[in-house]
Amino acid sequence: MNVKEYLEQGLYLDKEINSQLLEVTNLRSLAQSLSSTGFEEHHNPNRPTEASFTKILEKVWEREEHINSQIDHLVDLKQEISKTIDKVEDSKERLVLRYRYIHFLKWDRVAAMVGISRRQVFVVHKEALLSVEKILGTVH
Repeated sequence: MNVKEYLEQGLYLDKEINSQLLEVTNLRSLAQSLSSTGFEEHHNPNRPTEASFTKILEKVWEREEHINSQIDHLVDLKQEISKTIDKVEDSKERLVLRYRYIHFLKWDRVAAMVGISRRQVFVVHKEALLSVEKILGTVH
């Protein structure tokens, strides 16, 4: 894994979590749209007595458990990456890395937050990646 891939791990995990949260929202909506089983007595022993939405709610619960696990992993990953970024000596490089890989800002927003042009952000980012490469080279 190269330096950029190392730093981007959190970014893509965050996107995956958001995608799964959307899936849970859709499943919840589906569960609410299904009717529940009536309370009348059933004469057919082969007919399911469980409401159809309960199966969907079980899937929601399982997905939420998985998402919670991924969120825990994301928090740990961001903490690890943040500690690595803290070791970068240049403050502008640290800011660019932090806004991009900890706060997941788009490049234009990073430029605005740091107070430099978009083009300059890419120059600083390239230098920052070299700094992190040196840090990771000495750590590993």
